[in-house]
Amino acid sequence: MSAVFPTVREVLALEPVRHGAPRLVAGDAGLDRPVRWVHVAEVPDIATLLGGGELVLTTGIGLPADDTGLRAFIGDLADVGVSGLVVELGRRYLSGVPRVMAAAAERRGLPLVELRRATPFVRITEAVHALIVDAQLTELRATEEIHQRFTELSVEGAGPGEVVRQAAELSGCPVVLENLSRQVLAYDPAGESAELLLDGWEQHSRRIRPAGRTAYDTDSGWLVTMVGARGQDWGRLLLRWPGDGELTTRGPRRPPESGRDAPTGGARPGEPAAGAGTPDSPPTRLTILVERAASTLALGRLIRRDAEGLERQLHRTLLTALLDHSRPVDEVALRARALGVVLERRHLVGVVVRYRTDDPAGDGGHESAGEPGLAPGAPEAGPARLRDLAEAVGHAVREAKLTALTSALDDQAVGALLALPDASFEERALATFAAALRRTRPDAHVPRPAEPSRAAPGPDEETRGGGVPAPREASGVGGVPRGGAAPVRLVPSAAVVIAAGSGVGSLREARRSLVEARQIADAARRDRRDLPVFRLPNVGLAGLLHLLRDEPRVQTFVERELGALLAYDAQHPREQLLGTLRAYLEQGRNKSASAAAAHLSRPAFYERLARIGRILDVDLDSVDACLSLHVALLALDAIRTP
Repeated sequence: MSAVFPTVREVLALEPVRHGAPRLVAGDAGLDRPVRWVHVAEVPDIATLLGGGELVLTTGIGLPADDTGLRAFIGDLADVGVSGLVVELGRRYLSGVPRVMAAAAERRGLPLVELRRATPFVRITEAVHALIVDAQLTELRATEEIHQRFTELSVEGAGPGEVVRQAAELSGCPVVLENLSRQVLAYDPAGESAELLLDGWEQHSRRIRPAGRTAYDTDSGWLVTMVGARGQDWGRLLLRWPGDGELTTRGPRRPPESGRDAPTGGARPGEPAAGAGTPDSPPTRLTILVERAASTLALGRLIRRDAEGLERQLHRTLLTALLDHSRPVDEVALRARALGVVLERRHLVGVVVRYRTDDPAGDGGHESAGEPGLAPGAPEAGPARLRDLAEAVGHAVREAKLTALTSALDDQAVGALLALPDASFEERALATFAAALRRTRPDAHVPRPAEPSRAAPGPDEETRGGGVPAPREASGVGGVPRGGAAPVRLVPSAAVVIAAGSGVGSLREARRSLVEARQIADAARRDRRDLPVFRLPNVGLAGLLHLLRDEPRVQTFVERELGALLAYDAQHPREQLLGTLRAYLEQGRNKSASAAAAHLSRPAFYERLARIGRILDVDLDSVDACLSLHVALLALDAIRTP
């Protein structure tokens, strides 16, 4: 991409100017100033009629005769921001311009050129203006190409990797797409070293903080624009514009201007001319390019989200129909087959995945990968968090090469009905699914960057040619997400619970497997073990109590054992002695360890234990009494679990 306006240096190289035998007298530091227009003037007060960026041609016949007047004339031109002054010798000045004029021009950095041979000014103005018009036409064509290219990408539904590649090709500059956690989603180094481009990317990116939605960071040399739509930004698109390098193969960019009074090439001093940019900013067409690329990325994400919406609804409808018997089983099988999920003559296993905590803020201030920027604990954080989990489950199903219906079951859990060829595949399929899920981190609020490769797949794109896998968002065959979320990330295995029900041989029994999986997941939430998949034998007493939580006799037992303490805590909310009792029982009645777990001094903890004993009228040193209280606590947790 070449600049719209030629520089003073380029004007001096034109044939009509060279015909006049030009000689630079002063101001060589300003030779790379852009020439917005050529103006012929023979009066000393011409500066008031100029707007900046003009190359002034004169014979000097109307210039002041005194040194003070000449200094003022040069100062006025420099103040208004003209590109340079060309004086034809022979009419006013015979052998050269006055020394005082040259000294003033040198002091102000204003290029001062003598034409030692008579030259028709009209030929110079025609040549320069033709150059400007031709450059502007080239600029318009380049801008049109940008719009046409990205319109085609939008229509074709191109993924982020392709959009980024096209942006790099059109600009000739490295381009990086990142999410709001500064994790690289896709990039193209434009022929440069990818290792150098991405080395320490997160730290480097966090130092790039331009002002505005689209802006150029002069310190780092990156042009940045936000990516998002509908008021939800989910990433940034960055283009590195080297201020002293070449932009593309279309033509070299002019070197940066220098001089304190260098004009900007705009219609007024200090303002950029259309398409030309300023010494401290890239050309306008690059800004257009990154904004069009960002809008293409945002539009592609919205299209994929909208396209998968109906499919996801169908998956949820079918799973719900199995759970509440709202549709005949044959109809569910027929509609599932139409979605590419064959459920007839398959070994079916219900799987439920849920977070161990219900409160989004309880996970360390979760920031949804699906809706970046949500404040922890915000009303939108819960649905976004569940959506992230659903996307992760769908991605794990695809990575494990399984067929399944997947959908959120309620506000806390995501269910999957795996359809396996026969029962012999059950354990292996569950292990593969669990391993795939643990390679994602739907709970993350500080993602770990995946190691990217050139044209790394973005949030809406699958892995290609050795790239880095990215999660898919839209439900595909088997309810598997296809893109639109943050990239695949590692997840602490304790963050979620994966539970599986007993395998069944027919679709009519699938409800039992799903219900069992949900009960196991709820019961396993407080289990400290980090099992890949929880099954019914793993949940033990807690699982039994969870299954019996609606039993009135269990509820009566809890009230009998803990009712007095619960009533006391209700009247003294700042003490919460139930937590003290829980710490004591969970630490095996080790008082020192319990005090540390409760973050209390031992004297304070002992005093609380004594108070609990008096309230409940029990001996907390008695094994039988403590066993009864511990069972009551487990039952209380089961009753309170949603």
